[in-house]
Amino acid sequence: MENIRINQILELLTDENKMEVATLAKKLGVSQVTIRKDLDTLENRRIIVREHGFALLRNADDISGRMAYHYEAKKVIAKKAAELVSDGDTIMIESGSCCALLAEELAASKKDLTIITNSAFIADYIRGNSNLQIILLGGIYQPNSQVTVGPMVLQCAENFLVDLFFIGTDGYSARGGFTNKDQMRAQAVRDMAKQASRVVVLTESSKFSKHGIVPLNLKGKIKFLVTDEAISPSVKAKMTDVGICMITAGKE
Repeated sequence: MENIRINQILELLTDENKMEVATLAKKLGVSQVTIRKDLDTLENRRIIVREHGFALLRNADDISGRMAYHYEAKKVIAKKAAELVSDGDTIMIESGSCCALLAEELAASKKDLTIITNSAFIADYIRGNSNLQIILLGGIYQPNSQVTVGPMVLQCAENFLVDLFFIGTDGYSARGGFTNKDQMRAQAVRDMAKQASRVVVLTESSKFSKHGIVPLNLKGKIKFLVTDEAISPSVKAKMTDVGICMITAGKE
């Protein structure tokens, strides 16, 4: 129950960024004492900060914090996506919480893998594993999201040709497709996608109720969507219409 409530707190803070402790308690139907204990847990994980009766996300771009949000759903999505990868493959992985969990799963389950990424977080997250080689693409470093962006990402990516490129998304728009909230990170995804035969999107079904402001513009490149079982029939139909094969990950 505590984990469910913590996910609910993170969801509310993701939407609002900052909320009163009293408001959180009222929305979740628990006492302020209970909410404060949950906030202590999140603060100890360095996901939130507390100030004068309020709670706010430490950093909306922090991958460690975003991994905690819908963690179990993201974990099964990552495990399902890992089935697309074989021992000895060379793949690309973009920044994101689902992508970081995919990298962790691949490091634990595959051999002789090469992972090309623009995420310094992912490179560090799996650096202790000897089953794989990590290639970190150069570029302008964004310290909050811990990714590299800019023209150098394309220049580095052009040295490789891969079959699969795994990406995350901030949401989906019926008009513009999958989206990102940051222009430079979106461009980095486009640049890396040029070097891949197939793009795989990893995201929770809840992302389809929101969207970022920057369309990824990867029509024709996205071949798979890996998501959870709560995905709506309308989204399933839309994915079929645009030629995307949808893979749903159930609870273990």
